[in-house]
Amino acid sequence: MSRTEEEDASELKFGEDFEKAKCLMNCEVALLLEHKLEQFKQMSDESIKHIPQVFEKSLQYVKRFSRFSNQDAVKQVREVLSRYQLAEYELAVLGNLCPETVEEAISVIPTLKAKGRLDADAIEKLLNDLLMIKKFE
Repeated sequence: MSRTEEEDASELKFGEDFEKAKCLMNCEVALLLEHKLEQFKQMSDESIKHIPQVFEKSLQYVKRFSRFSNQDAVKQVREVLSRYQLAEYELAVLGNLCPETVEEAISVIPTLKAKGRLDADAIEKLLNDLLMIKKFE
């Protein structure tokens, strides 16, 4: 992408820095931060007292806005969404927001429908797959 091109999430244009980046869902970030917190706890009592506030706030945020908390469910969400050959950004947004209708999904991620990538039935199936994971979590 040339420097003169605008970044535009609605067209999946994020700039050079993000071309090969992997987007994480809030629930994945929560698991990573919880693991790091456990490492802090195992090191010593002193390290617990010196956990940066930004770390604690970040953990609180991702836990609050995570749609999935069970590690197996988080893994399953990524696997299910990966079957639909979504861009990393689309996968993360769907996993974070869990839209309930096709219209809602398309309104937050217009690229789902763009250029015939996914039809309404495929998007509906994708949303139902997410709902099933959430129900059995």
